[in-house]
Amino acid sequence: MHLRRTLALLAGAALAVAAAVVPAQAATTDGFSVSGGRIYDANGTQFVPQGINHAHAWYPTQTSSFAAIRAAGANTVRVVLSGGRYGTSSASDVSNVISLCKANQLVCILEDHDTTGYGEDGSASSLAKAASYWTSIKSALVGQEAYVMINIGNEPFGNSGYSAWKSDTIAAISTLRAAGLKHTLVVDAPNWGQDWSFTMRDNAAAVAAADSNTVFSIHMYGVFDTSAEVKAYIDAFRSKSLPLMVGEFGDHHSDGDPDEDTIMSYTRSQGVGMLGWSWSGNGSGVEYLDMTNGFNASSLTTWGRRFINGTDGLKARAAAVATVYSGGSSSGGSSGGSSGGSTSGTAANGYPYCSSSSVDPDGDGWGWENSASCVVKGSSADTGSGSSSGGSSGGSTTGTAANGYPYCSSSSVDPDGDGWGWENSASCVVKGSSADTGSAGSSSTAANGYPYCSSASVDPDGDGWGWENNASCVVRGSSADT
Repeated sequence: MHLRRTLALLAGAALAVAAAVVPAQAATTDGFSVSGGRIYDANGTQFVPQGINHAHAWYPTQTSSFAAIRAAGANTVRVVLSGGRYGTSSASDVSNVISLCKANQLVCILEDHDTTGYGEDGSASSLAKAASYWTSIKSALVGQEAYVMINIGNEPFGNSGYSAWKSDTIAAISTLRAAGLKHTLVVDAPNWGQDWSFTMRDNAAAVAAADSNTVFSIHMYGVFDTSAEVKAYIDAFRSKSLPLMVGEFGDHHSDGDPDEDTIMSYTRSQGVGMLGWSWSGNGSGVEYLDMTNGFNASSLTTWGRRFINGTDGLKARAAAVATVYSGGSSSGGSSGGSSGGSTSGTAANGYPYCSSSSVDPDGDGWGWENSASCVVKGSSADTGSGSSSGGSSGGSTTGTAANGYPYCSSSSVDPDGDGWGWENSASCVVKGSSADTGSAGSSSTAANGYPYCSSASVDPDGDGWGWENNASCVVRGSSADT
């Protein structure tokens, strides 16, 4: 995505059917790798990137977004960097970004945005220049192979000059490998990322033959406005065992109306990576692609509610984090957990385990560290440990409600009495209330676990999702009332 997207021309050519390709020898790596069209983490466990784009280069002070993106259910964040076109993301800045990713158990896909629209936009940089940028910050990247993928250049050609995509991509990869960068690389499609000319689709096998630790990324906006187009493009890569992710997409765009429902459902069913654009900060007429209002995680937009809380969204997917964070050992370095009583892994409810029970001062099983909620292993909040959620009298209530939200420690955090409270920077459910869908009398909560809105007036755009009491709600009887 960029601040000015030229309308892509639709091409009518049918998808070509090609024989399966056996990639060439993989680059030596201590981190992520590619095999059989799938991505594997440093422990050899299959990994599917699922997450959100964050415009760090333009908003470098919005560092709390990393924790918020993880809390939204992401296991990956694609981070906008710049080698000069939008300022310069220095080695120290990139090191800090990587630290933020690791602290929040996110895989970092770092991308150089300077190449956006090259060949059509005179201010854009070439892939060769992008490769030089990556080698210039090598000190921040080496040793981070288990946590970082390098997306060489965002949307590296517009609608002109894109016939050079294959040769320029292979040359840029060669530059990074010659410099000793062993990371899994991600390469974007031309045509402002949408590949209407099928240049990437038809030449991906040649790139994979040159370097088999490379993943291909398609951006799906107006060109992908039908289910058939979405599925056909993904199938073209899957049928040839070539690794693909949808590196950007939205729910609508000035160049057409992307079929986000199919993008989200088909990537999920096919095990293909998916990253929505973007957390916040869009301008130049595409502000509707913001998922939050002003980087406020408590104020989701229509797109944010759809992507995070909707069907096949992040919450529904409960994406597994890379095992370098969730328990496996890695030669690529530690996950940053503390020593002495460190507990690694992810609880059955999808939250990370706390490093120590010391971060749970009230003893309810829920702690707070690395700017995110965590579960004390073996506590009543650890729903996979077999311990009872147990009620309590006159105070702390422990465990997790049937809808996946933690129980509130006290009904005092629910001032309006709707059964939903707010503590530890997260929504919680008052045990035994109408929002506690595992108990009798849950009529005020929709089947998807969200509370019903008090009135349709809090849903100004009529999509069935409203906002009140600092939380999303569902309009009863609407299309969102599943």
